Amino acid sequence: MAISYRRILLKLGGEALAGAAGVGIDPDRATEVATLVKEIKDCDIEIAIVIGGGNIWRGEIGLEHGMDRSTADHMGMLATVINALVLADALERIGVPSRVQTAIEMRAVAESYIRLRAVSHLEKGRVVILAAGTGNPYFTTDTAAALRAMEIDADLVIKATKVDGVYAEDPLVNPNAQRFDHLTYIDALNMRVGVLDSTAISLCMDNHLPIIVLDLWQPGALIKAVTNQPVGTMISH
Repeated sequence: MAISYRRILLKLGGEALAGAAGVGIDPDRATEVATLVKEIKDCDIEIAIVIGGGNIWRGEIGLEHGMDRSTADHMGMLATVINALVLADALERIGVPSRVQTAIEMRAVAESYIRLRAVSHLEKGRVVILAAGTGNPYFTTDTAAALRAMEIDADLVIKATKVDGVYAEDPLVNPNAQRFDHLTYIDALNMRVGVLDSTAISLCMDNHLPIIVLDLWQPGALIKAVTNQPVGTMISH
């Protein structure tokens, strides 16, 4: 099995850790996610992970009730730290060494994000989970994932979702919607791809960093992505 990438950034939504209702944390689901990560870690790939917090808090809810945007976004960042700790614990329990680094300093809980320290952990075979987004409001965890991927010199960003790629229309609304195997960055930006925000796509475009959008729960999807087999939608030049 030929491995095509040395180091990847895996972007997960917080819903990956949730139960059937899509909210909260299901420890069994966390173990399932950890097992999927271990499968590609065992291929001798260095893995950093950025995870969202939508299973715990969505800033849009606060905004709808008049909450200050910065406050709502900081609450979302804290939710990602909770998810990062859950995933790190699940990884450790199946024998995968991991570290949590946060963009907001909280030394009693996790390491502060330092780029060279994150790279050192990766080189030592640890999975690094990067929490609290960029540490700034108004930036999504997608953008944080793109930023961190470039900082750690990743070869690929994998956006793992509940859908198996990028579609011309919402496949839940139109079951016959066209799915794309490949899009250029410009195509993705012009389509205003809903599964990934435009700032993240632009950052990856400016730095020639490919993105694969895939279904986390499709059997073998992550393995296919790192071995350059057809899966999901590739966004690149």
